[in-house]
Amino acid sequence: MPVITIDAGRMSKEQKAKLVKELASKASETLNIPVEAFVTIIRENDMDNIGSGNQLLSEKMGK
Repeated sequence: MPVITIDAGRMSKEQKAKLVKELASKASETLNIPVEAFVTIIRENDMDNIGSGNQLLSEKMGK
């Protein structure tokens, strides 16, 4: 069971569904493994929980 893991910012349910579909489809095509074998894990992170250099991403982005 291949696992695809992605860490990203907040996404809508529609964005997550599209991402899971496209990642699994492309990985299946590339690795010649059935798409049903893939598990995709999405970890959403608030910008307050991400550092970029010496700043929180929320501060750097002004949010």
